[in-house]
Amino acid sequence: MKNIILLITDTYRYDNLGDRAVAMPVRTPELDRFRHEHAAEIHGFYTGSFPTIPHRTDVATGRVGWPRYGWQSIERSSGNHVAALLGKEGYATQLICDCPHLFNANFNSAFNAAFQHRGQEGDRPLLRLDEPIIEIMPPDKTRQRPSFRGHPLVDVHRWTNRYSSSELDKFPARTGTTVVRWLEENRNASPFFLWVDFFDPHEPWDAPEYMVRRYDPDYSGPPMMHPNYGRTDAYTSSELRNLRAHYAAEAELVDRWLGRVLQKIDDLELWDDTVVVVTSDHGMSLGEHGRTGKSNISDDDSRYWPIYPEIAHVPFLVAAPDVPAGASLELLAQPCDLLPTVCELAGAEPAAPEPFHGRSFAPALRHGSGTHRTQVVSGCFLRPDAARGVPRRASTPFVVSSDGWGYAPVGARGTPELYALNEDPLAENDLAVAHPDRVAAMHKRFLEYLRQFAPEEWIAACWGAAPRLDTGGSWAVDY
Repeated sequence: MKNIILLITDTYRYDNLGDRAVAMPVRTPELDRFRHEHAAEIHGFYTGSFPTIPHRTDVATGRVGWPRYGWQSIERSSGNHVAALLGKEGYATQLICDCPHLFNANFNSAFNAAFQHRGQEGDRPLLRLDEPIIEIMPPDKTRQRPSFRGHPLVDVHRWTNRYSSSELDKFPARTGTTVVRWLEENRNASPFFLWVDFFDPHEPWDAPEYMVRRYDPDYSGPPMMHPNYGRTDAYTSSELRNLRAHYAAEAELVDRWLGRVLQKIDDLELWDDTVVVVTSDHGMSLGEHGRTGKSNISDDDSRYWPIYPEIAHVPFLVAAPDVPAGASLELLAQPCDLLPTVCELAGAEPAAPEPFHGRSFAPALRHGSGTHRTQVVSGCFLRPDAARGVPRRASTPFVVSSDGWGYAPVGARGTPELYALNEDPLAENDLAVAHPDRVAAMHKRFLEYLRQFAPEEWIAACWGAAPRLDTGGSWAVDY
């Protein structure tokens, strides 16, 4: 059996790679080199259960969670856990992360060993109350909840991490360095399963400011390190550009330290014995659709927030001995497919307590071409009240079909939206009124998908012909 190295980042957009981002291209030389020299790239990979922990639960279990459960400990969601399954097959299993949520959701419990760099986002390992918390951004420009001692996340994050400015103090460097050391000390422990979880480029985006200035050299205002999870008209055009520049710099920093890990795999000559995957959980709106963030927690925005492509569409790169390097596949796939795929590529045949919802696309990878799914659905668990409907301002599903259509059953204003993604990859031009038959066909396929996972009553109330909108309740925790 081959080693498996899973490199997950957070909040990494598909269009970061290859100069695809029109508004502000991101420098990603390391991942660009990886996808040309070692990996195959899947262009139709979309998040399944949204956001952070629901996504990783799909990855770890091979099952689709969002219609049935949301953000919770993994053992409540499924009897499957990739580390336990592979451990029974003889794998040594290790988790290395700076994502602050994996230990809280008990992902670490099934690994032989687990290590976390603490202090990301709102995580506070050590108080330092004799030092004041400094305001980093004007309060009306950033997310206000949760808070600590009257300060939002961006202020608390910088305070917790001692206002570091050196690249080596940043989390991509800290986590990347730990992974490099682990590989050096365990290179002969085959087979091993290594799950590496970089929380960046999740906000706050505090890459060294000299990296930010390369993207936005003329800005002179307060640093826009954290979005407001609301309307973009809260920002001036220069502030919005600086917000995007901070994201781009953080994404470049992640690319750099992923590159250090990939270089170490090369140094240790592990390519012939290892399956290596690089992917992410979701992206981030940086002005698209008149919003910044990934879900609506702003008191000033009454819209629903469909999981549009800038959020749902993520990179997926995989290198394996029998996968042709540089291959480019248009097939559709989702996180629940990852576990059966890497197991097949690695030659592992774990006995899962619960059947996988996902299916392996290893044959297509080996051939460098082929198809997989006819549609993918990105969704967020809803906790409705007795009315059994869609809560106000909820994150709502987005459907992508293999013939290039994108569909939101509950769009920003509560009505269906339709997009021709081949010509409109960021879903900016709604064609629903012009194509009612296509809307009906997409909705029928969406309901067929849901019936695999959810009770008919819930489907009818939330996504039927006349869904109940603006109900009470909430949606999954947002981080």
